[in-house]
Amino acid sequence: MFDADRYGLTAEGRQQIQGGATTVGPLELELLVRIDPQLTVAQLRAATPQIPAAEFDRVLDALRTRRLIVRVEPDPFDLQFTTGIDPFTPASASDAADPEAAAGLRSLRRAGYYVRIARRGAAAPPSAGGTRPRVAVIEDDPNLSKFIASYLAFEGFDAAVAANRAEALALLREPPVPALVLLDVVLPDTDGFAILSSLRRHPAFREVPVILLTGRATRESVLHGLALGADGYVTKPFEPDAMMTAVRTVLGTGG
Repeated sequence: MFDADRYGLTAEGRQQIQGGATTVGPLELELLVRIDPQLTVAQLRAATPQIPAAEFDRVLDALRTRRLIVRVEPDPFDLQFTTGIDPFTPASASDAADPEAAAGLRSLRRAGYYVRIARRGAAAPPSAGGTRPRVAVIEDDPNLSKFIASYLAFEGFDAAVAANRAEALALLREPPVPALVLLDVVLPDTDGFAILSSLRRHPAFREVPVILLTGRATRESVLHGLALGADGYVTKPFEPDAMMTAVRTVLGTGG
């Protein structure tokens, strides 16, 4: 493995972040999300200073051994691929100071990224008295929230919806504690990341699975959500089956 090498996802690697269920650990998942054929190993390493160099090399080698990533060759006609410079993004002072880290940051912020990630959870205990599992749907698009609630009901869940901060607080305070929270990131008067962070600090909700369903489609936002403790991240638009695969995976009821 050399600093100038570049890697892309194999079909198996794409399945890990787009198939609705992942079997890799947190560090492996973070590097899979970061993998970009336009970045060299040196640029990936510079963009992840929080990961010790030896650990970075170990994880990258494990991904390669599992054939989740594969070395790719530069396209001589692609300026950005061969130089690491995006010709449509003006250089900044920080880019000049640390061009490798800056290249990694530009990759994280590039729009159009999509994932269907779900971490497999422990099997949920049976609902008391055979009641249907309760799902809190926090989504400000009324058509989408109605569709999600209807689909969940068809699949055997009891869905309650909220469209803003006040409604979300009221819904979450209403017993029983939901079995799952489906959470949009962009809400009219709050940030879904802030709600997620609050849930992870609350003793009653610390272990409640949370899946982010959102149109915020960048690597940076995916990594931010996972770092805050999201159990899944599904970018919009999504197919109902993809959502349900993620739901059943994090609840431990998937195949």
